[in-house]
Amino acid sequence: MIGYVTLGTNDLPRAAVFYDAIAAELDTPRMMEFDGFIAWGKEGDAAGIGLTKPFDGNAASVGNGVMVALAAKDKDQVQRLYDIALANGGTCEGPPGSRGEGFYAGYFRDPDGNKLNAFVMGPAAA
Repeated sequence: MIGYVTLGTNDLPRAAVFYDAIAAELDTPRMMEFDGFIAWGKEGDAAGIGLTKPFDGNAASVGNGVMVALAAKDKDQVQRLYDIALANGGTCEGPPGSRGEGFYAGYFRDPDGNKLNAFVMGPAAA
């Protein structure tokens, strides 16, 4: 159902370092790039992420209650994504761990404060 997600940034070069590192772990390249905008994804695959300076020229801000969830292949990849996020300017919102039966996730924010998580569900979460 979701085609892509766009997040705002006030510093595109700084944010690009963060998302390039996350995308590399997920084997997801930059698929589109314009002045003030970068998108990561694979054509014909699951939803990607776009990063942009707001079109209206105002400062980017985070949405309260908004989060982007990144599907990982297993618990080890959840840990790697969490570690990559923190090593590239992200901050912890909850270290990787079980969040109930059949759900394992780690939560973090990007350098602009946008909230993300990396997760696995089902047998991979055991």
